[in-house]
Amino acid sequence: MTRFLLLALLALALHSTPSQAQTTPAEALPTRAWTDRTRVLPDELRRLPVGLTLWHSPGVVYPEPNPAVPGGYVWKHSTAVRAEDADLEIVVCGSYIWYSAAGWQPNLRHSPAEFAELFGCPGGRLKKGITYTFKRNYRYAASSKSLYGGDALWFIIARDAQGRLYKGYGLIETEADPPTSK
Repeated sequence: MTRFLLLALLALALHSTPSQAQTTPAEALPTRAWTDRTRVLPDELRRLPVGLTLWHSPGVVYPEPNPAVPGGYVWKHSTAVRAEDADLEIVVCGSYIWYSAAGWQPNLRHSPAEFAELFGCPGGRLKKGITYTFKRNYRYAASSKSLYGGDALWFIIARDAQGRLYKGYGLIETEADPPTSK
């Protein structure tokens, strides 16, 4: 089931077709997380057209010892976003995590001001064609006992000058075990 959902999510990201944008945050940001288990995306991301490209580098992340915390671990990656068709203003940025059979669980939510600081994007305003990067989007574990794998679906919802809402999202895989040498 998990593999199917991940493949379906990838297909959605690669083959999204534009549709009518929503204009009110109430429509785009419902309070429930993922109520329709026959659909891949959490509720707040469904029915919004894709207007941003969001990606992680690397896309698969392994824990490595954290030199700042003896016995601790860190998963190191960056997250980047680019508005494709118009200048956009951030409404919300966040992530869902999938680490069990329960599926997508709400994880992080960042305000426009927090997004602006994390991604180096003045005023939370994305200029068309410009890439903004959260360079140290790291995940930490205090010890080897708290290592767990899971997937994170990062998303951004932004508004154009006419008030229409758009989304961008990207999946990152975080593994529980350090990579094995071949």
